[in-house]
Amino acid sequence: MKPAVAFFTDSFHEANGVALTSREFDRFAHTRGFPFFSVHAGPVAKHQTDGAYQSYEIVNSRATLRLEHDLFFDIPFLRHRRRLVEALRQFRPDLVHVTGPGHLGLLGAIAAHDLGVPLVASWHTNVHEFGARRLSKMLRRWPAGLRQRLPAFAERKSLDIILWFYRRARMLFAPNPELVELLESRTGRPAHLMVRGVDTTLFSPARRARQDDEPGTDQFVIGHVGRLSVEKNVRMLADLERVLTEEGIANYRFLVVGEGGERAWLRENLRRADLPGLLRGVPLAEAYAEMDVFVFPSETDTYGNVTTEALASGVPAIVSAHGGPKFLVREGIDGFVAADVAGFARAVMTLYRDRQRLARMKRQAREAAERKSWPAVFEGIYENYERGFATGVLPRAASASPASESPHSLLA
Repeated sequence: MKPAVAFFTDSFHEANGVALTSREFDRFAHTRGFPFFSVHAGPVAKHQTDGAYQSYEIVNSRATLRLEHDLFFDIPFLRHRRRLVEALRQFRPDLVHVTGPGHLGLLGAIAAHDLGVPLVASWHTNVHEFGARRLSKMLRRWPAGLRQRLPAFAERKSLDIILWFYRRARMLFAPNPELVELLESRTGRPAHLMVRGVDTTLFSPARRARQDDEPGTDQFVIGHVGRLSVEKNVRMLADLERVLTEEGIANYRFLVVGEGGERAWLRENLRRADLPGLLRGVPLAEAYAEMDVFVFPSETDTYGNVTTEALASGVPAIVSAHGGPKFLVREGIDGFVAADVAGFARAVMTLYRDRQRLARMKRQAREAAERKSWPAVFEGIYENYERGFATGVLPRAASASPASESPHSLLA
């Protein structure tokens, strides 16, 4: 019998990596018939049951802070506590799994304490780095010394607070080896790798309408997909355009898919770009397939689902040397890792000028993505749950004892 899991995610219906992973986890457990209680926000408050599976959707209040077009924090989240905990008592979870320290993650931690069951937490977003980059942008007119020191100080302190939250959990998951090591060393809790899968049916080279011709006969398409915000380092795309122009590269265009606070800036500062906004499903898959190379300059992403979606579409990826996406590409085989704008430009020009190598890397990108599957990812999660119960890392509910300093005691 699989353990009964109460899953709390702060992102479910949105278009981002956490939401995609959460939906796939929800679908996996539902399809397999596992006891699973899925808690997330949505447009309509509802509680649905289908055999061992339950979906509990809540509606955010008018007091919700909008941190980005797809990131929210509902301040009066505790109003859901009593009713939700009562529903969970009927479900009888063996553990509560949360996706981070957002309002639903905090609610999940409190519910785990109230129910006396172990808390499991997965790390998906480098919130401390996001905040530091936004603060740096706000301080761009300040003296250089303060502009550097204050964001660095804020990043360290916010990381300390976030790690305090993760110490409340008995078992941790992270999407790349660097974060697994960070969590184990800073929390003293066992941490496991939780990579992500990709839908290789939706994202496929077969959706490409353009023909792969010789240079000069068709525009070379440099693609990017993601939230267009300051922490994603998207302004580097304009620097890349400048370098390509200086190098005499002319027959190309950018295809930049996504929404966010930086979209207007990109529209004004990229001379050769299409910005269709947010795309989902088949239109998104078709956009990927039209790209010749995928450029992802983010230095804060912990994984980068968009990178694997590009690879599945047969598009080599150029990613930053900082962050999780660098673990997703094989240098010179299905992509490149670049340290700065010059490195990104060199990689783009290499594939622009050598179409035979581009064709080879396109095939290898697709082959790499075909080895990733969502079921394999979540089967590994359940194996770690079960190993945790077998070894005592995850105590059974009857013997679970709340920590003396708990989310409940601090927030009640």
